[in-house]
Amino acid sequence: MAWAGTHGPVWSQNGGPGPTESGAIFTFGKSKFAEDIPSKFWFKNDKPVLISCGDEHTAIVTALKPEKTKLAVCGRNHTLVYTEKGNVYAAGGNSEGQLGLGDTEERTTFHLISFFTNQHKIKQLAAGSYTSAAVTEDGQLFVWGDNSEGQIGLADKACVSVPCQVDVGKPVSSISCGYYHSALITGDGELYTFGEPENGKLGLLPEQLKNNRVPQPVLGIMEKVNKVACGGEHTVVLTETDVYTFGLGQYGQLGHGTFIFETSVPKSVKHLRRHKICNVTCGENHTAVIAGKVTRTAYSNGTNSASTGRKVLKIFIACD
Repeated sequence: MAWAGTHGPVWSQNGGPGPTESGAIFTFGKSKFAEDIPSKFWFKNDKPVLISCGDEHTAIVTALKPEKTKLAVCGRNHTLVYTEKGNVYAAGGNSEGQLGLGDTEERTTFHLISFFTNQHKIKQLAAGSYTSAAVTEDGQLFVWGDNSEGQIGLADKACVSVPCQVDVGKPVSSISCGYYHSALITGDGELYTFGEPENGKLGLLPEQLKNNRVPQPVLGIMEKVNKVACGGEHTVVLTETDVYTFGLGQYGQLGHGTFIFETSVPKSVKHLRRHKICNVTCGENHTAVIAGKVTRTAYSNGTNSASTGRKVLKIFIACD
């Protein structure tokens, strides 16, 4: 395991023949609604504005007309899109109702989720293995899909094929969906986790685990939580001053060194304490964080001098 620091863009694009004048959602990879031929997807007059990756497919959003896309996320084999008109669309696998269309039939084209209306101003979409979630501007949380391990927080229900609200008694700010667990942050910065409890990825106390199928507060983090990301078997949390990880660490994804293979309580990542971390994310077995700082560059022409501010981003990755 090692934390590696790099500079530069996370991804880049290459142009190709064939214009797409009206804009589009480009998908490629192994999925139910795209051929596994990346060379068939190109950009010419469309500027990519969003990118999201699932297990085996990717979605890149450009300026979709007549409905401009605001959000797009990929689950294991499905994709969700939210447009400026207030519509939520879904496509792909649907074995557990993760498309939110009221059934379990897969869709090879995007279909409107009729549950959401213009009154639901969506702030965030999230997708896990076979789960989906939406957070509204006023702090409501809606979930749908697989609940076999309690990963959408609906207690004893096995799965739901239409959005259902989860209420934790206060507004929800954001949610992250992992493979079989999820985590949410409330408006006042409190962290809740729920779902499969194995390997300590919920970060809960032993007495809390009996209620793992509904959201439980993570009492081991006393600070205000800003961001959370759920991987396959681990969780990463960003507070005002620190980064915490918990769960499975056999691939180095916790960032605590090569001898910590699992922790069931939130543990601060000491390697990152001297950096100002601004974002966290993770895949199944790895973690990435972004550190940002402003540097000052001074120059002089002999009679006049000046200094300019420049923001430098560092990306740290924890993996095997």
